Amino acid sequence: MVDSIQAQPRSAPADGEPAPTRSRWWPKRKLNSYTAAPLLMISINLVLFLLFFIWPAVIGLNYSFTSYTGVGTAPYVGLDNYERLVNDSAFYAALWRTLIYTGAVVPLTFVASLGTAYLLVSQHSKGKTVTRVIFFMPWLISPIIAGVIWRWLFGENFGLVNFVLTELGGKALPWQSNANLSLIVVVIAATWMGTAFNMLLFVAALKNVPTSYYEAADLDGANAWQKFRRITLPAIAPTSFIVVLLSTLHTMKEYGLIFAINAGGPGTENNLIVQYIYTTGFRKAQIGYASAASFVLLLILVIIAVVQLLASRRKGS
Repeated sequence: MVDSIQAQPRSAPADGEPAPTRSRWWPKRKLNSYTAAPLLMISINLVLFLLFFIWPAVIGLNYSFTSYTGVGTAPYVGLDNYERLVNDSAFYAALWRTLIYTGAVVPLTFVASLGTAYLLVSQHSKGKTVTRVIFFMPWLISPIIAGVIWRWLFGENFGLVNFVLTELGGKALPWQSNANLSLIVVVIAATWMGTAFNMLLFVAALKNVPTSYYEAADLDGANAWQKFRRITLPAIAPTSFIVVLLSTLHTMKEYGLIFAINAGGPGTENNLIVQYIYTTGFRKAQIGYASAASFVLLLILVIIAVVQLLASRRKGS
């Protein structure tokens, strides 16, 4: 009886009646390569971001409330590490030197990268492709290698600069033992490295400025400075904001270049905030305290980024 019922064919719908629809538990549009590939790429980046950024940040935040030394347990101490930072003169000294270093490097990098890019897009420049590759080479060099190069150039007893000075009848300068001269060397090296990548950003921005603007300015009799001030700078304002923001964040986190040039010396005179965190955490085995200093630095970087973003939006409105 059951078999006979199951064997009966389904009756066709009568004229005018809608055809029965089968319920679906999945979307009609199937996943194809055009949608699967972006989702796959995003998922890989998301996993890497969570694994190498979010998870270490969570661990560091947890350590900042402990007296962890890198070995054994991590006793909870609450806000003691942050209270200790408030009264730590060495932390304030490192932070102040970091601000001075950043205040010197960022403007110099901006001017050098914009000037180089302006020359490379000029109609009167020759060999632009080769020159662009040469100027981009510093970005491809490791900060440690670059630091060794600059340390060799400005060495006190074996440096090329002092050799040239003495050959010209001058006096060798204490590039490594004088704190101010040592900081100047680091600023010059950081500017040299940071100019390369920012130059490419400015080259792309300058090429996107409509030439009709300059043609109209020529008809009005504007000189080169007026065209640069009234046309070029406003047109590349978004790129300028990105360059300043990225340069500021990168400079305040600089470690490898400074370590290779003078290791924060002489002594601890040029210890920046990242060198201070490294010394506290790994050499003094105060992981919890160094984690607290790291999160204070993170808060400072976030504040700087937000302030620059608000200033950029207000200027653009």
